Amino acid sequence: MRRVVSVIISIFMFVSGAFLVASCGIYSFSGTSIQPDVTSITVYNIENRAMRINPSLSNSITEGLKDKYRRLTKLNSMNEGGDLIVEGHITSYETASIAVTAQEVAAQNRLSVTVKIIFTNNKYPQDNFEKSYVAFEDYPSTSSLDAVESRLVESIIEKLTEQIFNDTVANW
Repeated sequence: MRRVVSVIISIFMFVSGAFLVASCGIYSFSGTSIQPDVTSITVYNIENRAMRINPSLSNSITEGLKDKYRRLTKLNSMNEGGDLIVEGHITSYETASIAVTAQEVAAQNRLSVTVKIIFTNNKYPQDNFEKSYVAFEDYPSTSSLDAVESRLVESIIEKLTEQIFNDTVANW
């Protein structure tokens, strides 16, 4: 008899815990913590204001962000007037030598991209922020930037969109 009561109590505790987690509107198993009344997002074009221009970078970052929100949240994408607004501009796109050999020749170079993001939460203004994000990839000086640029930029965009996504809807 005690065993039956113990099983019933265990089942009750499990069901109660599952109900509690499911009813908590801001928790999600995708890692986002979006308030239940926030239903839409607007991602404006991330403008390129860097001194050095990669012609596809602006569009690639913008589309990368839109895709990440579309895949990992239930937010409706809107051209204007979303509950959440992500906008910004690329402030820097540059290469630099980071490792020098004994002969004072660059052994490694680094491609860095900096993006300034302005995040607006129209429902919860206390969450608004402006922040710069930097991502980079290193490459050997024996390779020209033209030869490796597309691969580096793809990786940099993934890093940037992950950072921006986490700060805007994942609160990590």
